[in-house]
Amino acid sequence: MASTPTLAALREKIDAIDSQLLVLINERAQCAIDVAKTKIDQGEQGTFYRPDREAQVLRRIKTLNQGPLPDETAVFFFREIMSACLALEKPLEVAFLGPEGTFTQQAAFKHFGHAIKALPVATIHEIFTAVENGLCQFGVVPVENSTEGIISHTLDRFLISPLRICGEVEIRIHHNLMAKEEDLSAIQVVYSHQQSLAQCRQWLESNLKHAKQIAVNSNAEAARLAAGEQHSAAIASKVAAELYQLTLLERHIEDESNNTTRFIVIGQQLPVSTGSDKTSLVISTGNQPGALHKILGPFAEAGISMVHIESRPSRQGLWEYVFFIDIEGHSQDEKVAKALMSLKDHVHMLKILGSYPKAVL
Repeated sequence: MASTPTLAALREKIDAIDSQLLVLINERAQCAIDVAKTKIDQGEQGTFYRPDREAQVLRRIKTLNQGPLPDETAVFFFREIMSACLALEKPLEVAFLGPEGTFTQQAAFKHFGHAIKALPVATIHEIFTAVENGLCQFGVVPVENSTEGIISHTLDRFLISPLRICGEVEIRIHHNLMAKEEDLSAIQVVYSHQQSLAQCRQWLESNLKHAKQIAVNSNAEAARLAAGEQHSAAIASKVAAELYQLTLLERHIEDESNNTTRFIVIGQQLPVSTGSDKTSLVISTGNQPGALHKILGPFAEAGISMVHIESRPSRQGLWEYVFFIDIEGHSQDEKVAKALMSLKDHVHMLKILGSYPKAVL
């Protein structure tokens, strides 16, 4: 019967593995530098980040992973390695809904890794503007929440923006009540983003019915305000509580246990097909019988699954609407391309907002 290794022997083995890992990581980093140099020699300029390539690498890691690390942890490690390697040339500049400590910032780090240069801005509109003006290569904006639905400001901004959707990321949202105070009875005002207040509506009604609710631009801004005022609290993330030195009075106060927000990555890139993609569209049609059927028909005939559909006022005429639609597949895929070509004959306007890899969770 084999004897159990001693603690000293196990630590020695770990040290040896760490040494090997360090050599291999640096070898990978050198390869990344060589790839960048090759691209420059071929005349390529701008960012070397490729969302389609990164998604393929991370999916491969999930397939290869045999544990004991869970897939999510393995993907996290390799995303951070790729982020650090890319930053050796130049860190990506990514705009997010600030200030520090928002869920949008967490989404940016989850998607790009922590080696990016994250730029906090005050509104969703300013995120679009920062990327459109070249201040950042990418931006991260919320688009949909599982509890409260679509974020209308994001969709409306796409109607006038030339930017494309380059990727998506989902974040499990846990809301926490935080304050300088130590007791709920002392709270007279609760700050948070309007979406977060809505996602915690039942809890607030049951536990802080007496407190005034004030909507602000972000949860982190709410935490900043609560940190400077007596009898005030904020609904925000644990990261925000740490940043603004607030006490967590209550954890996980969201009304829905599976509360999740989907974020999209906006930029100038056009990712190529990876075999596991989504395409987002905006379509307008006249206010006439059967208009929606004409939109959906080509997708049904081609056997293309529709992930989401949302209508918004077109602002061009009374009772006229535009439809935001997410479908399975890439616009370069043969059956998707044929369906889109057929659709053009039945609508006033068809705009492809982006074809991009599905989120690698």
